[in-house]
Amino acid sequence: MPSPTPTPAPTPASDHPAATAPATAPATAPTSMTAGGPAPRLLARPWTFLVANAALMGVVTFLASHALDRPVADPEGSFLGPSWVRLPVLCLAAIVLDLLPRALWVGRLHPAGTVRAARERLRTHWTGARLLLVTVGISCFYVVYVAYRNLKSLLPLIREEKYDSELWRMDRLLFLGHDPATVLQDLLGRDVTAHVLSTVYLTYIPLVAILVTVWLVWSRNIGFGWWFVTAQGVAWTLGTVSYYLLPTLGPGIMYPWLASDLVPNGTSDLMDSLVASRHGFLWGDGDYQGVAGFASLHTAIALLWALMARHTVRSRTVQRVFWVNFALTVVATLYFGWHYVADDLAGAVIALVAFRVGAWATGHDPALKVSPTAGAKGVDDHDTLADSRTEPRCTPPHAQDGGRDFSSSPPSPSI
Repeated sequence: MPSPTPTPAPTPASDHPAATAPATAPATAPTSMTAGGPAPRLLARPWTFLVANAALMGVVTFLASHALDRPVADPEGSFLGPSWVRLPVLCLAAIVLDLLPRALWVGRLHPAGTVRAARERLRTHWTGARLLLVTVGISCFYVVYVAYRNLKSLLPLIREEKYDSELWRMDRLLFLGHDPATVLQDLLGRDVTAHVLSTVYLTYIPLVAILVTVWLVWSRNIGFGWWFVTAQGVAWTLGTVSYYLLPTLGPGIMYPWLASDLVPNGTSDLMDSLVASRHGFLWGDGDYQGVAGFASLHTAIALLWALMARHTVRSRTVQRVFWVNFALTVVATLYFGWHYVADDLAGAVIALVAFRVGAWATGHDPALKVSPTAGAKGVDDHDTLADSRTEPRCTPPHAQDGGRDFSSSPPSPSI
């Protein structure tokens, strides 16, 4: 172990070590969260806030369901069986998804080489800290998400009033007497654009779980994984609170003629399905409904992805993809009549708050960004997700990926 180098003199923000340190610079133990303040105590246990938030959401869900005599519904139905089966399966699947393609690639399909590559990956990547991140992160995210879906479902039983008319009038005031959905449909068209925006809107649904897995499993810096999943939990929690603060159905459901002229598409079909499930929940034997407008969690989560990519992903191409996705998502929420303008603004606020709370809870400085790369050449997972050598000084010692240098590792297959 080389002896630590003397602490350098303070440098301007543009010359911060996170952006200029050489690839072989040894990781040093942090002493502060920012240049002028101590690191929070949560830094030693970056999972503390995440676990506490999941526990709070879970308790509130069970109490509300019990009080209303409603079962706690599983948002994914019977997929992979009950949760006590699903959680271990998801964690194991994440490990296999990382190990198997990489081992086959490195071992060139040779049995002995594949086994050696798998063992090396287990030794260097799947450290105790990584296993803790994946198991706790996936489990807590699942609890928060299930709680969010159930509390959203119970909303019409707890708060019957609606504020759609107030937000609708605000929209028409902002758009000079017109509805945002109608303006966008007249401007962009109702055929091809509807299919494009529908694809963007619906892709969000599987990306919610996929991107949690990506950041937990493949983030070179374990601290970034804690930051991402903690911020996600905060966003879903704040979104739940916003539903109860200002209950709405959304313009497309409250005023269905706003989207009636669109070509048939998957997003419109989803809206019809949600309306039917809501009717079954309120007046039939349905166990779940998923309608709530304020705030827009599509906007919140899409912006949070973009912010996290900007601060933890080194590829500018990847960053731009997330920002384009965010912009298209906002347009889609208005175009299809899912949300009012106020919903999107509130969603953006939720994302910003969740981003900063997640940073604070896991010991990161949101003012610091990773050193970017162009991303034009072949970029593997080690170059895409920032590693320990570009992490802000606030990173705890245990948050490194075993403290090893993987700069010479072969690229992983694309996923």
